[in-house]
Amino acid sequence: MTTRMDDRSVAQRVLDHIANRTTDVGQSVWREPVANYRSEARLVAEIEKVLKRSPTPFCPSAALPEAGSYVAREAAGTPLVVVRGTDGKVRAFRNACRHRGMQVAGGSGCSKAFVCRYHGWTYNLEGRLRHIPHEDGFPGFDKEAHPLVPVTAREHLGLVFVTQSESLPGDESLDQLDELIGPDQRVFATAERDFEVNWKILLESFIEGYHIKSTHPESFLPYGFDNLNVIDLFGRNSRVTYPFQRIKKLAKIPPQKRRVEGLLTYVYQLFPNVLITVLSRHTNVVILEPLAIDRTRQITYTLTNGGGGDDPAALAEARRDAEFVGTTGAAEDRAVVQAIQRGLGSGANEAFTFGKFESAIVHFHQTLTAALERS
Repeated sequence: MTTRMDDRSVAQRVLDHIANRTTDVGQSVWREPVANYRSEARLVAEIEKVLKRSPTPFCPSAALPEAGSYVAREAAGTPLVVVRGTDGKVRAFRNACRHRGMQVAGGSGCSKAFVCRYHGWTYNLEGRLRHIPHEDGFPGFDKEAHPLVPVTAREHLGLVFVTQSESLPGDESLDQLDELIGPDQRVFATAERDFEVNWKILLESFIEGYHIKSTHPESFLPYGFDNLNVIDLFGRNSRVTYPFQRIKKLAKIPPQKRRVEGLLTYVYQLFPNVLITVLSRHTNVVILEPLAIDRTRQITYTLTNGGGGDDPAALAEARRDAEFVGTTGAAEDRAVVQAIQRGLGSGANEAFTFGKFESAIVHFHQTLTAALERS
């Protein structure tokens, strides 16, 4: 499949599952060797052959609202800085001064230029080297030949995608999507947190609903369903739909008038390591950066839905929604994935078995394995 289902088709699929006490099921079972979560060589291959070669969301476009807005962090182990230029275009650079390699930016902010705080070498927003203090000490040095080193950046779907090296063979499935982050959505919170867990174990926890009853019996289950999901697989990517009990009211509404906002959660997995969760009052862009075989940095951008950023009441609702999700379900999932990580070394399993209720995870591992084999 190359496209996702539209909202009305998703609603009808959910209502049919409720009536028939069914759920979407995959076509195959996948056994992923436990060694693939523990191997240093495997992680290096995932970073070098997949993460660096895949167009990967670096941040939402809303994180760069004006000329000079920038975000600097490591992606796939490489320090990068992404900035919106005076022409409105987004550019990405390797975050290293061309003098001695000092990073020229840190965190996020807004600036008219990047000034290396080691010796003051200065670059404009297009990455060109514009000033060297005491330039006479560098006879014959060509500033024009020493800009910040660019990497490929593209704005698409309300996100900034970065590709660090020669891209993997094309996947046009994202070109078929509407915007995932709209122009009226605003970033109202950002967070970084390190977890002592392999990046794939953390990712897997987002994209299956088979665990809802066991893991979230008091937080999510009373509002949702046990093991009832709609799964879209498109290109390398997937989307899992988590319906709420209140979606049942759509059964009394003509199909052409049905709207799903506030009645379900969409979780997109954009290959390889980014998740977008569209909830009732807010949206999260979640980026999982592997730091080691047993350590992952999670960067989360939290945005309003619709124009809530300009409406104090709507922004307050978005904050409450985000706080509930972050302090209940997310905490429960973190406890589980950390326990899985500790269990990797027990010797109990040679492989993890992902069944037909976990088809988005199966799709992820099939896609990752294929990408590694083609590289």
